[in-house]
Amino acid sequence: MSWLAVSSVSGALAVLLGAFGAHGLKSRVPPESVASWNTAVEYHLLHSVVLLALALFAASGGPSSPWAMRAFSAGIVLFSGSIYVLVLGGPHWMGPITPIGGLCLIAGWLALLSLVRQANASS
Repeated sequence: MSWLAVSSVSGALAVLLGAFGAHGLKSRVPPESVASWNTAVEYHLLHSVVLLALALFAASGGPSSPWAMRAFSAGIVLFSGSIYVLVLGGPHWMGPITPIGGLCLIAGWLALLSLVRQANASS
């Protein structure tokens, strides 16, 4: 699957989960759980847009950053995914996975430095 497809599916899923949180979750979980869900959706959607931008940049002939894209994807799954599961009553052992996902998101941003280096080398 291409990164463009991954980003598109991820973005659609983020919107779907955001709508579920706004309309289907409020009567089922406490307000602090809805707030956690919303945080997961925000990070999910933001990093889906970053994946889209990186995929479009690479498709237009710019350098790609596969490590950043992998890290962002892992971060979305581990950070947002673990919060979704926890809010829906999943096992508590999923809790420590959330910060690992956060570290993946941070790693994705740091991996973008490779694009800066490539741009500086070609100018």
